[in-house]
Amino acid sequence: MKVTLDLSKLLRDGAITAEEHDRLARLGRRDTGMVLINALIGFGVIAVTGGALLLVPNALTGVILGAILMTAGLGLILSGRAQWSVLANICILVAALLLGAGIILLGQGLAQLSGVFDPVSKPPLSLAASYLIVAVLFAAAAVLARSSLLAGLTVLMLFAALGGATAYETAYYGLEVNQPLATVLVFSALALIAHLVSRSLTHDWERLATTVARVSLFLTNLGFWVGSLWGDDVSWLGHNPAVTISPIAFALGWAIALFGAALWAGWANRRWVLNLAVVFGAIHFYTQWFEHLGATPLTVLAAGIIVLVLAVVLWQLNRRLPPVAAVVSP
Repeated sequence: MKVTLDLSKLLRDGAITAEEHDRLARLGRRDTGMVLINALIGFGVIAVTGGALLLVPNALTGVILGAILMTAGLGLILSGRAQWSVLANICILVAALLLGAGIILLGQGLAQLSGVFDPVSKPPLSLAASYLIVAVLFAAAAVLARSSLLAGLTVLMLFAALGGATAYETAYYGLEVNQPLATVLVFSALALIAHLVSRSLTHDWERLATTVARVSLFLTNLGFWVGSLWGDDVSWLGHNPAVTISPIAFALGWAIALFGAALWAGWANRRWVLNLAVVFGAIHFYTQWFEHLGATPLTVLAAGIIVLVLAVVLWQLNRRLPPVAAVVSP
């Protein structure tokens, strides 16, 4: 079992003797040293991989290096040597990212990683199919490495398969949700399933399922957000393009969902969900306020006062919630 203890405080409180304090401190220093060695080797692996990609900058190189690192990471995990777990996780994480990028590029017929791309006339895979394959890869790697990061990336790949994307230019950030209704339905269902499943899992698996549920909830709110501004023509269902879901319907549905999530979170002591609901509630409020009332000095002042009141309410709710139990991981 892995437990975090404050040895100095335990010694001051008389819970342990000075001899026990020194013995446990020595064990902690040994473990810390192994973590440092793992991290140094991991950074070396990343540097060597990056150098190889710069020397031979194409997608196939990334796939080959990813396969090698994945094999190395899995070998370390299957060996059962816990002291190399950090290095194993680094190898699997870097391998999954390399394999994922390579699969997406090769699926689109884009072989080069720098310079002019040379696409084929017809990509062997659709972009959505490439993202789905990478999602399966990330999910498998997340299970093998017990990686919450890869579990979250799995959900993001599913979001990309539905047409979700982000963009950045100088002083400009963009969010794209092509199918708001599908995004809301898929990720709200995924969040619910992951939450229900997590309740019957051991700690490591519960942590992964909770990550999936949280990222899914976040993406559900993004779907509502875009839908509340532009609606959805639901053309992906194959219906008459004239059939649409209005922004008002999304705005009302989002408000109801946020209110219900906040009530449930307060009742079930789910602090993360409560904070998410309040934050997106403020985003929803600001979005609709300025979308319909405009940005005048009076509306900005009124919106600021209301959000400050909501912040105080959130602060009080967080204070009244029971403290989160300490986590002990096997």
